[in-house]
Amino acid sequence: MNIEVEKNDVRVDQYLSEALDLSRSKVQKLIKEEKVFVNHKGVKANYLLKEGDFIFVDDQLQYEITIEAEDISLDILYEDDYLLIVNKASGMVVHPAPGHYKGTLVNALLYHLKKEATTNLRPGIVHRLDKDTSGVMVVAKDEKCHELLSEMIKKKQVERKYVAIVDGVIFNDSGEIQVPIGRDVSNRQKMAATDINSKDAITHFKVLKRFSNHTFIECLLDTGRTHQIRVHMAYIGYPVMNDPLYNKKNATSFGQMLHSKSISFTHPITYQKIHYEVEPPKEFCDQLNQLG
Repeated sequence: MNIEVEKNDVRVDQYLSEALDLSRSKVQKLIKEEKVFVNHKGVKANYLLKEGDFIFVDDQLQYEITIEAEDISLDILYEDDYLLIVNKASGMVVHPAPGHYKGTLVNALLYHLKKEATTNLRPGIVHRLDKDTSGVMVVAKDEKCHELLSEMIKKKQVERKYVAIVDGVIFNDSGEIQVPIGRDVSNRQKMAATDINSKDAITHFKVLKRFSNHTFIECLLDTGRTHQIRVHMAYIGYPVMNDPLYNKKNATSFGQMLHSKSISFTHPITYQKIHYEVEPPKEFCDQLNQLG
C-alpha cells in the first residue's frame, strides 16, 4: 500500500491514523513491526513527514472507508442512461485510495449521479488515468454496463489514443514496445519493465513532431497496465517530459506531459458509434508552443 504525503511536519503515526482510518495504537504497532517505510527507510512513530514523502505500508489491512458525494465540477463530454464520458483534469485522482479519500473523480460522480455514500472505492470506474494524466475517460452508470465495457476493453474493442511530449528526439517515425510491466522490486511506488511478477504490455507510438531536444508523440495501447506509457517510454530512453516518477529532470507540480486524447467504441447497450476527442490542457499546449 503506497501513500503520497500531502502535509508538512506531521507525525507519521498521526498521518497514517487519519489516512487509513485506523487507531493510533494500531499504526504504532505496524511501525514497531517494521511494516512502515518512508522513502524506502524504516522510521519511528514520531518521525515528521514532509509533503511529497512516500509511505509504504507492508501489511494486508482490512478496513472499510465510506466515500461521500462531493459537489466537484466535471467536464462531461457525453452522457446517457448507461454511461458518461468525462474529460478528467490533470491533478484529479480517479478513485479513493489511502491519503486520497476526498476530491476524487468518484466523489464527484457520486454527487453528479445523486448516489448515496458507498464503501465501493471504484463505482463505475472501468479504466483509470494517473492523477496527473489528463483527458478522456468512460464511466459506467450501472453494473451491467460496467461489466460489458470491461469485457470490451479486455477484447481491445475500446480504442484509446494518448499524446505525450518526451525527452529526446525519436528518429523512427513509429514503433512498437512489447515489454512486460510489473511492480518495481526496489521501489514499490513505481512500475518497471521486468520479467518478475509482470504482465504483458504493448504500446504503439508514432511521431507527430520533432523538436531540438524533445518529441511530440501519439500512443495507442494494446494493454492497459499501470503507468504503461510512462514506463515504456522511459525504458527505451525517451521518458515523458516532466514525469516526477520516471523522469525527475526539472519536474514541476503539473506532472507528466501525458494526455488521453480520444476514445472510440461501440456503445454496449445502444450500439451507437461513440468517438470523443479533446485537446490537451493549457499547460501541455503552452509547453508545445515553447518548444516551437
